[in-house]
Amino acid sequence: MSTHRILVPIDFTPVSDTAINHAKAVGNAFRSEIHLLHIVGQKSEFSEAKERLLAFSKAAQADFDGKITTSIRIGNVFDDIDDVSVEKEANLVIMGTHGLKGMQFITGGRALKIVRQCSVPVIITQNRAIRPSGYDDIVVPLDLHQDTKQKLAIVSEMAAYFKGRVHIISPAEEDEFLANQLRRNIEFASDYFEERDIQYTTKISEHSSGAFVKDVIRYAASIEADLISIMNLHEKSLMGIFGQSYEQQIITNEAEIPVLVLNPFETRIIRQTPFSF
Repeated sequence: MSTHRILVPIDFTPVSDTAINHAKAVGNAFRSEIHLLHIVGQKSEFSEAKERLLAFSKAAQADFDGKITTSIRIGNVFDDIDDVSVEKEANLVIMGTHGLKGMQFITGGRALKIVRQCSVPVIITQNRAIRPSGYDDIVVPLDLHQDTKQKLAIVSEMAAYFKGRVHIISPAEEDEFLANQLRRNIEFASDYFEERDIQYTTKISEHSSGAFVKDVIRYAASIEADLISIMNLHEKSLMGIFGQSYEQQIITNEAEIPVLVLNPFETRIIRQTPFSF
C-alpha cells in the first residue's frame, strides 16, 4: 500500500498550531505521514524560516505516531500548495485560516482560489481545536447538484475511521420536480451510508436554497459538529447570496467548525485513487 500523506501549510501563527493538531489526529487515525510546508516571499527569509520550521516540526512530533517531514518554498501560496501536494503525493491538505483577516491564509476569494487549484481534498480550520476522538459528527449539506454526491466517499471513510456519525441536511423545496430530485439525492446518500454501516441522520432545512447556508451553519453549531463537508461549486452554486459564495460563508462560519472542501471531479486533477483513504 502507498503511504498516506497530509500536507500542512503553516505560517507560525496560532492557526498553524490548530491545523497541525487536526493533521495529527487525522494522521494517527489513517497512519499518515505529515509534510509541513512554509512559504517565504524572498531568499533573505529562508534561513530564519528553516530554523523555525525545524523547531515547529520537533514540537509537533512529540505526540504524533507517524513521520513528519518539512520543506520551504520561495514563492506564493496560490501556486505552491498544490504543486507540493502533487510532488509529495499528498492525499489531503489541512490548512489553517485567519478568518476574515490575516497575511497568508485568509478566507473568501483567496482561500477558495487555493482550494480550486488543489487536486486533493482540503480541510480548512480556524482556531477551534479538534476533539481527542477526532471528527465524531460530520455535517453533509446535500442539495440539488449531482456533484455533491462525490463527497460521500471521503465522508464515509472519515466517519468509519473515527467511528463517527454523518448528518445529512437538505434545503426545503416547494417545487414538486425539485423536491423529488432532492428526495432521490437523499435516498442515494442514505443507501450509500447504510451499505457501509455508517450511522447517519437526515434533516430537511426550514428554508429553500436561497437561505440554506445559514441553516447549515446553525444546524452544525446546534449539534456541535466537528466537520462540515462541502463541494466547491463556486459559480455553479444555487446558494450564492449577493456575490458572497456559499463556500465562503461556510468556511468563515462563526462557530469555527472545520470545513472539508472538495472540487468536482471535472475541475480536479484526477489521480488513480482520488481520495486514497
